Amino acid sequence: MNSLNIFLKNLDHNFYTIKSKLKNSTKLIGVVKANAYGSDSLIIAKRLESLGIDMIAVAYTSEGIYLKKNKINIPILVFYPQIESLKDLYKYRLEPAIYSKLIFKKFNELIEEKSYKKYPIHIKYNTGLNRIGFNSNETTWIIKSLNKSSLALKSVYSHLSMSEEKKPSKISEKQINVFKNIIENYQNNKNIKPFFHLLNSSGIFNYPNLELDAVRPGISLYGYANNFHWDKKLLPISSLTTKIFQIHKIKKGESVGYNKGWFAKRNSKIGVIPIGHADGIPRSFGMQKGWFTIKNKKAYIIGNVCMDIIMIDITEINCKVGDKAILFGNKISAASIAENCNTISYELLSNISNRIPRNFIEN
Repeated sequence: MNSLNIFLKNLDHNFYTIKSKLKNSTKLIGVVKANAYGSDSLIIAKRLESLGIDMIAVAYTSEGIYLKKNKINIPILVFYPQIESLKDLYKYRLEPAIYSKLIFKKFNELIEEKSYKKYPIHIKYNTGLNRIGFNSNETTWIIKSLNKSSLALKSVYSHLSMSEEKKPSKISEKQINVFKNIIENYQNNKNIKPFFHLLNSSGIFNYPNLELDAVRPGISLYGYANNFHWDKKLLPISSLTTKIFQIHKIKKGESVGYNKGWFAKRNSKIGVIPIGHADGIPRSFGMQKGWFTIKNKKAYIIGNVCMDIIMIDITEINCKVGDKAILFGNKISAASIAENCNTISYELLSNISNRIPRNFIEN
């Protein structure tokens, strides 16, 4: 009854739309973390590999291992490797982002122990987001350590904290200048020749002059760009649908949901649908903030989102048991409904649980 329909041709469209904005030489690192933003990381990774993407990226080692075990052959960058996972990361030949002296030392010790020469790594810098990464003043230490290590530097990158802005803020300008100085330090060293990348999805569309050697599209591959103009050029790859399975007629003044969450201000018709917060629908969507679309009309969620059930107001909609209800899809933006519920499309998409069957559609 519930289904997350995933349209693979839309993924192709988004890939080529992004690629059309870039130089032919620019590498694409497709981000498939969090089960490819709530879709299916293996199917998406295979598709991107068939399209000729240069690399893919995941958040944690376990995500990369799953892909390697299932015959994904292109390089896989792991954004946040933990010390405990380094042995497995090496075993499956994943490529770690090294973000601290401790991780650098621990991983180099492991590689030397294995007598492996020039294992590919990526260096992550904290230029102002203040999440993870080396500070710019550690560059000299990194270069010296690389020159006497068993590691080979493949790329150097950072992450903008405000890439959604169409024009760089003072914070972004500071980050950009810091990263440009980092690039210059590496380019002045003849023994190390990494490629450089800075831009995520929003950055690709807003700051084309900062394309550098590679970009890291994530949410844009799935149809969203955090920018109304560019959202129109992308196609959402997924549509979450369910069906009405019971209808109640209630009188004015009756309540619906736990703790009398909603009161009918008139005689009303209430639809019940078999989906809830255990399926990834946030509780914040309740109390008439979120909605499902039925026959091109909005049916607002009334009361709280329950674990397995949601109630919707269908008083003004001519519908019946078995009719389809759509949360988001091709013409119904996950970004719009998420914004109305004080969240973002990333959270809504990535929260869709494995209890919802994935249905892959080629055409």
